[in-house]
Amino acid sequence: MLIRSASDIPASAITPREVYLNRRQFMAAGAGMTLALLGADAAASLLSRSSPFSTTEDKNSLKEITTYNNFYEFGTDKSDPAANAHTLKTSPWSIVVEGEAGKPRRFGMEELLKIAPLEERIYRLRCVEGWSMVIPWVGFPLASLLKLVEPTSKAKFVAFESLADPQQMPGVKSRVLDWPYREGLRIDEAMHPLTILAVGLYGEVLPKQNGAPVRLVVPWKYGFKSIKSIVRIRLQETQPSTSWSTANPSEYGFYSNVNPAVDHPRWSQATERRIGELFKRKTLPFNGYADQVAALYKGMDLRKFY
Repeated sequence: MLIRSASDIPASAITPREVYLNRRQFMAAGAGMTLALLGADAAASLLSRSSPFSTTEDKNSLKEITTYNNFYEFGTDKSDPAANAHTLKTSPWSIVVEGEAGKPRRFGMEELLKIAPLEERIYRLRCVEGWSMVIPWVGFPLASLLKLVEPTSKAKFVAFESLADPQQMPGVKSRVLDWPYREGLRIDEAMHPLTILAVGLYGEVLPKQNGAPVRLVVPWKYGFKSIKSIVRIRLQETQPSTSWSTANPSEYGFYSNVNPAVDHPRWSQATERRIGELFKRKTLPFNGYADQVAALYKGMDLRKFY
């Protein structure tokens, strides 16, 4: 269930008091990554601004979110990113936005954080392997960034590229994928208000294993679409190639919308296992965001365009 106005947010959806107080103490200390990266004004906004797009479902714990990850640049096991991502250098950092745009440019992190007010977005995450979480991201709409570069009429798609540095990312030395990691969206998907660039979770700076310092979050698609550690965004007329679709096109399509009626070739997508729960639950079409996004695909055969 989604809420549509701030007044609808129940008490259960508010950050737990102990987490809130810990963050107050963290920021009051003056030092630490939140203030160092975001600045006092932006860090304070992590405490107070929530979004009407948030789900009311119980959030997964910070430990679950930060120790069970897919981030192949740091290893293929779920525990590898937490163990290995400490080598990632997240400052200085910038994102180049280029291509079919009237004002292409490079954005440093300080500029990115001033583009739009940061919000907490409590989103479901559904991974193609069959597990899911509920994560309190902190970020802002991708559309706010794209509007600044003034996409031209030829900008039909948006391509994304991750950092690929074998010195920082041991997994890049493997051949599991063709690096750098690449993803893409249609321009209307990228401009949708649910699509965000995340810079934090649980009110603090985004952990390295979760895609620091900035990652994409597209909650109605399988998790691999939400590319991590972004360094390049390109607006283009043609559909971009994407890492998993290139590696195995029979299993990973460009759209990758969560669809319980379309099975992965090696397993069913009809159910999922929420991390921390014993029993499986039914997978929701578009991961529960059908009311917001189904119209984007009106008339499309979602079995063909999987």
